[in-house]
Amino acid sequence: MVNIFLNGCCGRMGKAIAALCENNPDYKIVAGGDIIENSNYGFPVYTSLNECTEDFDVIIDFSNAKAVPGVLEFALNRNKPFICCTTALSDETVASILEASDKIAVFKSANMSLGINMMVELAKQATRILYPEFDIEIVEAHHNRKLDAPSGTAMMIASAIDQEIPDNIEYVYDRHSVNKARSKNEIGISSIRGGNIVGEHSAMFISDEEILTISHSAQTRDVFAKGALTAAKFMCGKEKGYFTMSDVIAQYIEK
Repeated sequence: MVNIFLNGCCGRMGKAIAALCENNPDYKIVAGGDIIENSNYGFPVYTSLNECTEDFDVIIDFSNAKAVPGVLEFALNRNKPFICCTTALSDETVASILEASDKIAVFKSANMSLGINMMVELAKQATRILYPEFDIEIVEAHHNRKLDAPSGTAMMIASAIDQEIPDNIEYVYDRHSVNKARSKNEIGISSIRGGNIVGEHSAMFISDEEILTISHSAQTRDVFAKGALTAAKFMCGKEKGYFTMSDVIAQYIEK
């Protein structure tokens, strides 16, 4: 059993993770952290992380960008693996997470879905085979409450594709300000916002004769919660180092 400290437990994703753990013997949330006090859970919720006295195996953080530095410090003080599921982090916070990996095990991914990370691996393989004969475009769609555009996942896909291309790549966003023909060294990134779309991402490889589309659609937010728990099991017992969902995927590919 993996014993978890769940930060951001009163948020939407925190509640999803807590619900999945209720009847799952493989995981147990022993304590949580949130700015909101909540006594409805079967575990204590701390508004100050330093008040936590329970022991645990890993920390899962699904809170907000401003809270991450404090959670990282908590992980360092307790010498526990830290799974950062929070997005829209500053460059300074990302650098501090990377620095912390010299002392503890840290896990970070822009998207915790196993499916989306499998899509990234497939997009990388397609890029190695099809570029530069095929143009590459990324399209993402989310609910109308999402603040950032393009999504962190779209940028994760673009970055993974970029790493497979020897040329200097230019990201072109939505093309509304571009009045010129498309060049080969571009990755187009377009965003759609509307309704209650959980998350949809497509990587399109387009030639004059054919189109290959690699896509992923999240039906519920449980996919991200399940991914976070998969990461928790993967990180349990690790002492230090920097890990991503690619490392989780790799263990299945290598079998």
